[in-house]
Amino acid sequence: MEALFFNVDTGFLEAIVRGYKAGILTQSQYANLTQCETLEDFRTQLSATDYGNFLANEPTPLSTVTIADKATQILVDQFNYLRSNAVEPLSKFLDYITYAYMIDNVVLLITGTLHERDTHELLDRCHPLGVFDTMPALCVATNVEELYQSVLVETPLAPYFRGCLSASDLDDLNIEIIRNTVYKAYLEDFYQFCATLGSPTTDVMQRILAFEADRRTVNITINSFGTDLTKEDRAKLFPAIGRLFPEGNNALAKADDIDQVRIVCENVGEYRAFFDGSSNSGANGHGDDAGFATQLEDRFFHTEVHLNKLAFLQQFQYGVFYSYMKLKEQEIRNLTWIAECIAQDAKDRIQDFIPIF
Repeated sequence: MEALFFNVDTGFLEAIVRGYKAGILTQSQYANLTQCETLEDFRTQLSATDYGNFLANEPTPLSTVTIADKATQILVDQFNYLRSNAVEPLSKFLDYITYAYMIDNVVLLITGTLHERDTHELLDRCHPLGVFDTMPALCVATNVEELYQSVLVETPLAPYFRGCLSASDLDDLNIEIIRNTVYKAYLEDFYQFCATLGSPTTDVMQRILAFEADRRTVNITINSFGTDLTKEDRAKLFPAIGRLFPEGNNALAKADDIDQVRIVCENVGEYRAFFDGSSNSGANGHGDDAGFATQLEDRFFHTEVHLNKLAFLQQFQYGVFYSYMKLKEQEIRNLTWIAECIAQDAKDRIQDFIPIF
């Protein structure tokens, strides 16, 4: 019965998104791309994939920014097709996906307003999936107070800002705190919304969102070392969901170095590998901080890809829509990385991307 009623409203779109997923680049296609000597060769190789001739009208010399923008536009067009054909509750689920991009866009506009930048120019830098109808209204704001009031009234993010921030919080020193505070509220809300959708959507999405919450908790902890952020304020930024919550979050709020973070994360079996070889490494002040941060981020991305691939093993659930977006975003990051390595003649690092299949 569940399958029957699911397919009435969503079966067509699930088939569409699974068809999109079949076009994700394979290992052999990546191998061909990494053999390219120039970005013109790169363009030719991509034309033999599902990307087709999306770069055909772009002038020479081709830039990596153009490649990333055009690939992103394909994803945006696919998402908009799904969204325009969706009905409740899938349409609301897809709206939740866009809120993450809206947060980044609003924070970008806040930053621009603080620095007295022309916010109309910033609109061009906003992610297309995070653009909403009333966004131009935010550009009318001439100061932070006006912008804050506009955000509360004009955007779907109003509940997140109203619940955890005031206009006085919007200053340059707090910009990352603002982003993390709002994102915490968003993640918790999305998690609760998925709980109302029933199994298997609830099972698939809560597993993915729990990992995302834990990743943010770990990153916030490590990035706060050596800063003025107090341990009490750090704890307020942790999402109240995830496999580390609550005991792990409480321990991470008190952590002083990477070894203490590693000990906490080892209590979750899947997270132990994140810190292999991290003891006495960069993040506790005895080595290359940036190198360790990059290594940890790559391991997070590998796990994210794994969880999102698992989502496609179950049918009759909405997780595939979220997971497709995340897998495609990783593919775009991979393409951008390979293109940059070709453009900068850094072939020794061209294999340092996150394979999907």
